[in-house]
Amino acid sequence: MSRGPIVHGFHDKGTGSVAYIVADPGTARCAIIDPVLGFDSASGATDTRFADEIADHVRAHGLTVEWVLDSHPHADHLSAVAYLGNRLGAPTGIGECVAAVQEIWADIYHLPELQAEDRRHWDRLFAEGDRFQIGGLEVEVIFSPGHTAASVTYLVGDAAFIHDTLFMPDAGTARADFPGGDARALYRSIQRILALPPETRLFTGHDYCPGGRAARWEATVAEQRARNVHLRDGVGEEEFVRLREERDRTLPLPRLMLAALQINLRGGRLPEPEANGTSYLKLPLNRFGPTTAERPLNAD
Repeated sequence: MSRGPIVHGFHDKGTGSVAYIVADPGTARCAIIDPVLGFDSASGATDTRFADEIADHVRAHGLTVEWVLDSHPHADHLSAVAYLGNRLGAPTGIGECVAAVQEIWADIYHLPELQAEDRRHWDRLFAEGDRFQIGGLEVEVIFSPGHTAASVTYLVGDAAFIHDTLFMPDAGTARADFPGGDARALYRSIQRILALPPETRLFTGHDYCPGGRAARWEATVAEQRARNVHLRDGVGEEEFVRLREERDRTLPLPRLMLAALQINLRGGRLPEPEANGTSYLKLPLNRFGPTTAERPLNAD
């Protein structure tokens, strides 16, 4: 296995999301994966504090950003990919199957321009097996749908950034019930990830700190295969699909989903301002069932 990157994770407590700086130690060149744009749903205000913390780390460590990447269109937080790409002068990317997710949500929101604009919002749409460089490190793009139809994993040397497939072993796996999600596809994507060498470091897209423990976001393939609560003991595809679908039926929608996807399917850009200079979001009424406010609203 080729040499691995230096990885620094940033945990957003409000959404449980984890963003990453992935750096080549030989060249001090790096990529940023899944940065978060702050959003206050009560006021409709966005902020860049979390993304600016990442940019400050880049500057403090003398890194040069070569890519700012989305792993998939997130349902539980807003993406800061466009913001950091502009601030740091770096190209942006996501998997090319984002077009399938845009098609689904263009209908839900009745916003046909969401799909028509798909190639406008990222500098590159990656296909399965595409390869690109972070300094001297090669990155392989692995299509890994299930949580969404557009999810990709970025494999960089001995590190894989697996977004919302596996969580930490004590938290199991991600949900697969959003429009375009598929529990069977998720199982197969996870099996492909778990077929990587046992020492491969797997970096998750979220950690919700089960039991109140400190946030964690890294485990090896061997650790996931031995201890993941949804997959250990030889759980097969049919059993996993039954478990995942039963659990998903009990989960509320993420609190920010209807706001987040309108922005994230534009690469993290707000809708174009209207004549009064203000951007607006649409809210589809009665397309989804009610959620329970008292329960944690996350992407599990």
